[in-house]
Amino acid sequence: MFLKQLTLTHYKNIEASQFSFQAPINCFIGNNGIGKSNILDSIYHLAFTKSYFNPSGVQNIQFGKEFFLIEGKFNKEGKEEKINCSLKKGQKKTIKRNGKVYDKISEHIGLIPLVIISPADRNLIIEGSSTRRKFIDGVIGQTDKNYLKNLSDYNKVLAQRNALLKFFAQNRTFDGDTLVIYNHQISELAHPIYEKRKAFMEVFIPIFLKRYQSISSGAEEVDIQYTSQLSENKMSDLMDQSLEKDKILQFTSVGIHKDDLDMQISEMPIKKFGSQGQQKTFLIAIKLAQFDFIKEKSGMNPIVLLDDIFDKLDQERVTQTIQLFDNENLGQIFISDTHEDRIKAALEMSSSAYEIFNLS
Repeated sequence: MFLKQLTLTHYKNIEASQFSFQAPINCFIGNNGIGKSNILDSIYHLAFTKSYFNPSGVQNIQFGKEFFLIEGKFNKEGKEEKINCSLKKGQKKTIKRNGKVYDKISEHIGLIPLVIISPADRNLIIEGSSTRRKFIDGVIGQTDKNYLKNLSDYNKVLAQRNALLKFFAQNRTFDGDTLVIYNHQISELAHPIYEKRKAFMEVFIPIFLKRYQSISSGAEEVDIQYTSQLSENKMSDLMDQSLEKDKILQFTSVGIHKDDLDMQISEMPIKKFGSQGQQKTFLIAIKLAQFDFIKEKSGMNPIVLLDDIFDKLDQERVTQTIQLFDNENLGQIFISDTHEDRIKAALEMSSSAYEIFNLS
């Protein structure tokens, strides 16, 4: 997968810009706030139909403007793919592939395999379980559209069940027959999702462990454990057991929407006991494992976005990081950074051609 041209109009703080790419490594250099991350985010937008940093579509429109437009020309296995993503205030987002509008935006996911590494990834460690579930779902969803449909259907029925529980509480009533219908639908959807997540993690964790040991030279032991209430119980039994609790809480307190990843270092939570450097290494290993998994499933190298990940790293560590990605033959890489000198010094050690776009 290779991005040849990128055109932006009224996207975030970018009025109008066009970039052409020939090199496998492309670096955007400039001061903070100039729009480096926004350019990388626009590439992410073309792959996933949404921003990595701001899920609100309207907030990605440049201030004072009525719409944004992102256009990308890709070379995918020798064939050109033109992808347009646009949003006008008051209207639905539109995604076009070679001039044709998708009936469902979700049909686009997976066409452009992509992995992003950003300081925001630390949220995988420090934030709640929903962030880690989104990561699992995002990786699986790039190569399994049926999984995304099941997940979407599950969330819709879950919202309906929660609305019903709230209705019961507000009106001091209860309708077991209606609740059973939702319970059955949720149960039917939950188990395939759990099995997919379980199977994914069984493949993903060994890849991650290998990557971490390679980066850290075996300095410490790490692990990731997938936890789910469905590992020991049927979804129907869980809902029966939690019924009285759910009626009080007015929402569904059990299910796959409570799944989590237990991230450990030396058998302790890395969130509390991992140093900043260990956490950064942990996250890079996760993203490299994500790359490996998607490459294996899709049969092509995903595009890699390295967004401002060299902050607070010395020159040697910057060079090592770039060489790590370069040596892995990752395909096309996009980098954003504030210091041209350190990026140039690192890239001169690379075996790949590169191009620097100075935005200052």
